[in-house]
Amino acid sequence: MGRRYYPTRTRQGRSLDRTVYRLRTFALDSVQTLALPLTILRGRDTLTLPVPPARVRLVRTAPVPAPGSTPPALRPNTRLLPVEPRFNYPYWLAGTGAVLLVAGAVVLGFRRRLRLRYRRYRLRKNHAYFLAQYARHVERFTLSRSLTNMERAITLWKNYLSALEDNAINSLTTKEIVRHYQNDADLSLALHLTDRVIYGNQFTEEETETDLAFVLLRDFADRQYSKVVEVMR
Repeated sequence: MGRRYYPTRTRQGRSLDRTVYRLRTFALDSVQTLALPLTILRGRDTLTLPVPPARVRLVRTAPVPAPGSTPPALRPNTRLLPVEPRFNYPYWLAGTGAVLLVAGAVVLGFRRRLRLRYRRYRLRKNHAYFLAQYARHVERFTLSRSLTNMERAITLWKNYLSALEDNAINSLTTKEIVRHYQNDADLSLALHLTDRVIYGNQFTEEETETDLAFVLLRDFADRQYSKVVEVMR
């Protein structure tokens, strides 16, 4: 259980080292033996020598019952003591690994489907944002009759279709855009009406014509969005 060292004492040329050991044993013998090796230091080397065993007499601390007396009765104590719960790391690590494996298998198995669903979600969000911005520009034009607001609405429409279909119609002229979409009648009418107002400064019945042009352009964007989503299914 422990040991205690005492200073070396030298008498008549002989040095004595003393150490007191405190031992614990579970053997029942009253006299036991103990042998500690002796280590001699020689320069930078050491020499270990065996020593004869010493006899150790044990001192009993429990009272010895008298001869013929009855030993004391043992009282059992079966009351449960609270035990602090400990975190089970191996099971949690194994469970986490299993969840990651299942998630990886799901991602690998449904990666294309998940990617399509995410892309459809992004397209739906972008389309809703476009419609809101487009309606705001149209409303501003209706209130102010400013050609700047009309140009912003047309630019927004072109940029949206360019991003939706991954093309570059925002850099094309009206004639080139109509040709790109196979001479769509509604698109051709809408773009020619807006061009006449923006570039020709012709405001004859402009309120009715511009309202029709805005509606036709919005409906055309809706149709192109529906076509793109349908192809992704």
